Amino acid sequence: MRSPAVRMFRSLEGLFCVYKPAGVHWKLVRDTIETNLLKGVNATSAQPLPHEVRFLSNPNNKPEAAGGLALRAAAVPVLSKHPLVTGPEFQHIKVGVGHLLDASSSGVLVLAVGNGNRTLNDLYRTRSRREYTLECEFGMATHDFSQMGRVVERSTYDHITLDKMERVISMLEGTNQKALRMYSSVDMSSQEAYELAVKGLLGPDGKSVPILTGLRCIHFQPPNFTLEVQCLNETQKYLRKVVHEIGLELRSTAVCKGVRRTKDGPFTLQDALTRHHWTAADVMLAIQQYRSTKRSKKGSRTLTDKAVLQTSEETLTVSQENEADKETAIAEVQCS
Repeated sequence: MRSPAVRMFRSLEGLFCVYKPAGVHWKLVRDTIETNLLKGVNATSAQPLPHEVRFLSNPNNKPEAAGGLALRAAAVPVLSKHPLVTGPEFQHIKVGVGHLLDASSSGVLVLAVGNGNRTLNDLYRTRSRREYTLECEFGMATHDFSQMGRVVERSTYDHITLDKMERVISMLEGTNQKALRMYSSVDMSSQEAYELAVKGLLGPDGKSVPILTGLRCIHFQPPNFTLEVQCLNETQKYLRKVVHEIGLELRSTAVCKGVRRTKDGPFTLQDALTRHHWTAADVMLAIQQYRSTKRSKKGSRTLTDKAVLQTSEETLTVSQENEADKETAIAEVQCS
């Protein structure tokens, strides 16, 4: 029979996401969650101690009695199984990490517990895309493209307009669309490529150069502006470099002040657990919600496929009936 701690650990196996604050290393986030999960699992009520039968002397027995020593059978707990002797049932819980975020970035960080690590590997083989919000500023360039880097250049930005910004963004999108088609493993003139593009699944298999699948300016008030990015195989340093290149294309300089991941595959900011909710109970609830959402999506896809199949069968039946009517009409004309 499984102990309460084992049953709780089984319910914790799966995927969930947390909100990583800026200025905190992802290893510290993972270690904190591992510690909280370990405390929560080991804090469950322990099973009652097993008992064994021992023969004990009767306290009322007198050694001087002629009958000798009298013994009685008694069930006593096995102290070698006591938690104070054996220690905690779980000594370590491994928490896997998905796509990493560097220390200065914030946002959605996907984690996995137990068997969820295999699911995490399968999930990121399916060309999962990520979305970011980049807070940027014109007029300054640094050696590492971040706000905290050493300033290497300052420039003016009064000549920059939203129209010029949109033209540069369109140019970058066109260049990345070419890279997306080049690194895709399907023929661009095939039906498969069209269907993948419609579903948003067109992309490289495995590792490739970073590719921006979407880029737009959602806020423009010089010197500050905000970009929304959808990408594949990116790093946060690459995204900061993109901001730097946009500044150069606009005959100025620009630096990225903040990188926030808003979506990672199926996980969004609404699913992310904040620091005060990195407990075993909240993680268990988040994993259960992800499982139920996954099952509901799978069920809706099944119903859609059935509806398409039923529609196709009905269309085929109607066409067969029309063909039969045509053959009957032709036979009647020939007979007349």
